[in-house]
Amino acid sequence: MVPAAFLRTCRKRLQDFRIAQGGNVVLTFTLALIAIIGFIGTAVDYSRGNSAKAAIQSAADSTALMLSKDAQNLNTDQLDAKAAAYFSALFDRPEVTNLVITPTYSSPTAGSFRLELTITAKVPTTFMRLFNQDNMNLSVHSEVKWGIRKLEVALALDNIGSMAQAGKLTNLKTAAHNLLTTLRNAAKNPGDIKVAIIPFTTTVNLGTSYKDNDWFDISSLDCNGSQSGSGCMSTNWKNYWQGCVRDRTYPYDAQDDAPSALVPATLFPVYACGTLATVVPLSYDWTALNNKVDAMTSSGNTDVAIGLVWAWHALTAQAPLSEAAASAPDLDKVIILLTDGDNTESWKNSNHTMVKSSSAIDDRTRLVCTNVKAAGIKLYTIRVIDGNASLLQSCATNPTMYYDVQQASQFNSVFTAIAQNLTNLRIAK
Repeated sequence: MVPAAFLRTCRKRLQDFRIAQGGNVVLTFTLALIAIIGFIGTAVDYSRGNSAKAAIQSAADSTALMLSKDAQNLNTDQLDAKAAAYFSALFDRPEVTNLVITPTYSSPTAGSFRLELTITAKVPTTFMRLFNQDNMNLSVHSEVKWGIRKLEVALALDNIGSMAQAGKLTNLKTAAHNLLTTLRNAAKNPGDIKVAIIPFTTTVNLGTSYKDNDWFDISSLDCNGSQSGSGCMSTNWKNYWQGCVRDRTYPYDAQDDAPSALVPATLFPVYACGTLATVVPLSYDWTALNNKVDAMTSSGNTDVAIGLVWAWHALTAQAPLSEAAASAPDLDKVIILLTDGDNTESWKNSNHTMVKSSSAIDDRTRLVCTNVKAAGIKLYTIRVIDGNASLLQSCATNPTMYYDVQQASQFNSVFTAIAQNLTNLRIAK
């Protein structure tokens, strides 16, 4: 529509020129006026057309994403019908006519897929009809690429005593359940996505099923922790041990070397567990994984390094946890580390004493982070209210993979964002 102010201006100019005495003024003005109106009218039509095209593009992108979730299971007619249904539900511009929606599904290479959506349409013109152009032709294209990539995820979850405060553990459980549901639903085939759960404090609980392996350092035996007089000795420790281990001797406390009786420093010192939940090695038994989340309790102090290093163990194929697959181009390995406190206590096996220097434990944690990332593992870090923000920020693979949670109610949105990052399809325009 031509602005009213513009029409008033034109009317005034016509009145002025009507009384002009110059012989060619009226003719010159008339020709100029036609050109001006045509130019402005063309701009108005193009503006309407571009607005319609932007709306079509937005609806096309959303349609392509939704359609890609079903494309592998649809024949051509079904693909066409669903594309039309999705687009119609999203697009409502009655001035747009002659819509033609053309989806194309292909698999360019083994394990990779592409969905292309081309939409053509017309928008009737107003002023451009003066130049014999009754419609503007529009065309948009949207393309979604994805592949069936396998995924191994280790959740290193702080279970220390402060997690009982401010609803942190309760909200963590809800968020973890939702994360597991998202990952389960994203798996195209059983086993495409596996998850390990590593609850930690200053120890990690392997469970007693590993007791007959030669991975354990009995020279530092403390199978009952602060308890005494129970009768636990190096000859019968397996009868008393609850399944927990502490940090290995430097430098193996920050490395993934397999335990070997020939190298005593690679062995794991045994320790008491209290109520700490056992680990779950990589699995796609979603019921067992969810049950383990429910079994988590809070007690003890913080040693981020031990939680992180055991998550790393869970993602490699060698002992002590050997359920992981070998690295491959179509396999992503990811650790999600969550903690709500500063490092407060670790075990220095070289002299059987506690280390309670936060800075010293931070240094070991920082080294584990460096080693994990050097091994090609993606690392998300989540700080919950308390903890060393700069340490956790530097540990993350990149700044966008660090989350600073100020309220326990934010757990779910953080875990949802991470799940979407792990499973999202990609739009290529």
